[in-house]
Parts: sequence; C-alpha cells; structure tokens
Amino acid sequence: MIRVLLADDQSLVRAGFKALLDAQPDIEVAGEAADGEEALRKVRELSPDVVLMDIRMPLLDGLAATRRITGEPRLKDVKVVMLTTFELDEYVFEAIRSGASGFLVKDTEPDELLRAVRAVVDGDALLSPGVTRRLIAEFAARSKEPSAAGALAQLTEREREVMALVGIGLSNEEIARRLVVSPLTAKTHVSRTMVKLGARDRAQLVVLAYESGLVRPGWLG
Repeated sequence: MIRVLLADDQSLVRAGFKALLDAQPDIEVAGEAADGEEALRKVRELSPDVVLMDIRMPLLDGLAATRRITGEPRLKDVKVVMLTTFELDEYVFEAIRSGASGFLVKDTEPDELLRAVRAVVDGDALLSPGVTRRLIAEFAARSKEPSAAGALAQLTEREREVMALVGIGLSNEEIARRLVVSPLTAKTHVSRTMVKLGARDRAQLVVLAYESGLVRPGWLG
C-alpha cells in the first residue's frame, strides 16, 4: 500500500486528490496538512511514501519544507512531488535541486496523477517525458561550470554511459533500445548508478549528470 500525505493550503484541492487516491486499491491518504510546518510535522509523524506538496503555502513554503524533509536521514525514503499551477513555475527548478522527485500541475489528468505517485515510489522517471525534457532544458540553461567529477570514478564505463542517457531525458525503455539491452538490464544499471552516487531518485541523478559535467547544455536529444 502506497501511503500519501497531501500538503496544500486549499481544502478543496486536498479533498479532490484524497477522493481520487483513496479510491485506488494500492494507495491511501495517510494524512493532510494545510501549511508547510504542519506538513513537516506530519511527515515526521507518519513517514509516508509520497508527499504531494504545494509550492506556495503559509508559515513554511513547500520548497523550504522539501529541503528539510530531504535533509533528514531518517526520512530518506520519503518522496516529495511538488504541486504547482504552471508546468515551469519559477520554483520548480530549485525544487528538484532541493530533493523533490518531480512535479505536477494541479489540473493534471487523474490518470497522470496516479501514474506519477506510483512512478516516484519506484524511483522511476521524472513524470512525463515531455515535462522531463523541459525541466532538463531549464537546468541546462541555468547550469554553472561543472564541479569536480570525482564521484563518477566509482562508476563502470557502462554505468557512466547509462547515467549520461538518463541525463538527456531518456526513459529505461529508450536507454535499452539505444544500448541494445533489455529494459530490465537498463533499469538495473540505473539503480546501481543511483546507489553508488547516493542519489535519492532519478531526478537527482539528472542533476548530478549535469553538475559532474557528464552531460552538458546542448546535448538534449
């Protein structure tokens, strides 16, 4: 059972998400929060699998709350998905760097919301491929000079190759086709790379690919 915490200052939004999520046989809403402070408190208390976190909330905004959640070692398995009004909200880029596993627009289709919740629990892609590529483009536009790439030394040549393909936005299936391997093999390489680099999820792996210089702006394809 996937346990979800809803954090949004609009009760109507929370009610809509709760009705949809609770109707699924494999998902339950473990709790709700109307501001960032309450969200942080509830996450510590309930340890949900996924937090659907609004970016703009009173007392403590969603971005600050996400930093604090992802910064606590005992909450390392909690996945945060940011909720925003616009797909390229000005805070989305920083949210991913703060440890969020992805983001959703509030008027997303019900099926997409459900798929996203299940995907982040599996450590899978940054939601839809189109959104992933736009986010990567945004990251590329803002990226600075790469930091030292020493962390990559522990990766095998194939793992570095896979990480680069994740960095340009390819799914496991696309990576498998590119490398002529099975999707399961591609997923295994991605998982091992994440473990070696201490990446919380695929979103952070994308960030690390840019910050290490393994992928550079203009390599999108």
